[in-house]
Amino acid sequence: MLNKKTDLLTEIAEYYSTKLAEHGETPLGVDWNGEDSQLLRFEHLCKIIDPINRFSLNDLGCGYGALYDFLLKKYTQLSYSGIDVAEVMISAAEQRYKDQPLARFIISHEPDQIADYSVASGIFNVRLDKTDDEWLSYLKTTLDVLNHSSRKGFAFNCLTSYSDKDRMRDYLYYADPCILFDLCKSRYSRNVALLHDYGLYEFTILVRK
Repeated sequence: MLNKKTDLLTEIAEYYSTKLAEHGETPLGVDWNGEDSQLLRFEHLCKIIDPINRFSLNDLGCGYGALYDFLLKKYTQLSYSGIDVAEVMISAAEQRYKDQPLARFIISHEPDQIADYSVASGIFNVRLDKTDDEWLSYLKTTLDVLNHSSRKGFAFNCLTSYSDKDRMRDYLYYADPCILFDLCKSRYSRNVALLHDYGLYEFTILVRK
C-alpha cells in the first residue's frame, strides 16, 4: 500500500512539474485554464476563514504559492505554510516569496504542523491512469490529513460528476458532491457547507469544526 501511494505521488509530482516547465508561474502552470477561474476558486475556499482574528493556514498542493498572493490582498494577520509533492513547485514558491517571513514551504504530501485552517485546491482533479476506486481511496485518505492538520476547519474543491458528459476527460476525476458532503458530515463535523453555484464544473466543500 505504501509503495502504491509513493508511486502515485511521484506521478502527480511529475505531471505538475511538466506543467510548470511548460507554462511557468501562471494558472496554466498548475493546470488551471485561467486567472479568473483560479481567483474564483480561491474566493470560495477562503470562505472557511474567520477574518476577525489572526490565523494560520496550510495550503496542501500549493504549487508555486498563488493562494498566498490572494491571501495577502485580503488579510494582514496570517501565517502560511505551503505543501507540495513537486520539488520544482516548492523551489519556485520559495524564490517567489523569499522576502515574506510569514510564508514557508515544504516538500511533502501532508502538513508538518497543525494550523487553524487547511485548504486543498485542485489536487483531486488529475487522476492520470488510476481507477475511480483507487482515486476515491486516495481522496478520502487526504481528507483525513486535512482534518487532522486543522484546528478550526478545512476546505477543498473537486470537479463535479454533474459536468456535461461531452466535456469530461478520462484522465480527470469527477467526484459526486453528495457522497463527499455526506462523508464530511458523518466523519468530520456537523457544520459542513457544499458550494456548487459559482459557474464552474466543480464544487467546494467547507468543513467547520
